[in-house]
Amino acid sequence: MFDFHVHSSFSEDCEVAMEDMVKAAIEKGIQELCFTEHIDKDYPDRDWTFDLDLNKYRLKIREMQSAFGHKIKVRKGVELGVQPHVLDDYRRIVDEEPFDFIICSMHATKGFDLHSGKFFEAKSLDQAYEEYYSELLACIRDFDRFSILGHLDLVTRYKYEPGVKSLLDIIEEIFKLIIPNGQGIEINTSGFYYGLGRVLPSVDILKLYKEMGGEILTIGSDAHKPERLGEYYDHAVDVLKTIGFHYVATFENQKPVFHKI
Repeated sequence: MFDFHVHSSFSEDCEVAMEDMVKAAIEKGIQELCFTEHIDKDYPDRDWTFDLDLNKYRLKIREMQSAFGHKIKVRKGVELGVQPHVLDDYRRIVDEEPFDFIICSMHATKGFDLHSGKFFEAKSLDQAYEEYYSELLACIRDFDRFSILGHLDLVTRYKYEPGVKSLLDIIEEIFKLIIPNGQGIEINTSGFYYGLGRVLPSVDILKLYKEMGGEILTIGSDAHKPERLGEYYDHAVDVLKTIGFHYVATFENQKPVFHKI
C-alpha cells in the first residue's frame, strides 16, 4: 500500500504527532507514506490558520526518514490550497523549498470556504459547482507547480443533490492542461469517511481522465487520524482496475514512480 495524502500535527486541523502516524502506517503494512501538510494562504475562515513551519517540517521529515527508513519510505509533500490571489506566494514557496510531492487542492472559492457552507448560500447548486470548477481551471491556467490535483470534486463532499450538472466540459478543459504537462490526479478515499460512499473524484471523472490519456494516479486516505491510514485502499485499486488503469503512482523529487496494480 501507498498512502500519498496524510496529515499530522504540522497541519492546523490535525493533532496527531508525525511519529504516531508513521508507526501506525508501519503496523498497517503501508510501504510508502507521504505527508502532505496544509498550506492554505488567506483561508476565509479566520478560525483556521493553515500555515506551515517549513524549517521544522523539513527537520522532522528527516528525523522520520532516519528513524523509520528501514521499515517504510517517508516522503515530504505539501497540500496547497489554491485561490487566484495567492498563487505568487505558492510559486515562491515551491521555488525555495524542495518537496517530493505537491497536491493542488481548492478548499475555498470566490472568497468563501466550502466547509462552513457560506459558498453555497444564495445560489443554485448548479451555479455553485460551475463557479468551483471554473475557478479551479483559472488557477491551473496560472499555476502549474504541482504533481497532482487533490480530490478534484471536493465540492460534492459538502453539498450534493441528484441531478446536478456534471460539468465534465469544464473538467475536460482541466485535463487538457494537466495531462500534457505530466500532472495527475489523486484517488482520495475520504469520501467514505464523509458519507459519500465513494472515492473522490467520481467514476465518471476517472473515466474521462482515462479516455483523455491520463495515466498518473496516486491514492491517498486524507487521514488526520492514525486509524484512517490506508483506508479503502483495496477498493480504490479495484475501481482503477475496473476502469482500465494498470498502474498507481508514487512520487520522489516530484517525479512519478509507477507501480503495477
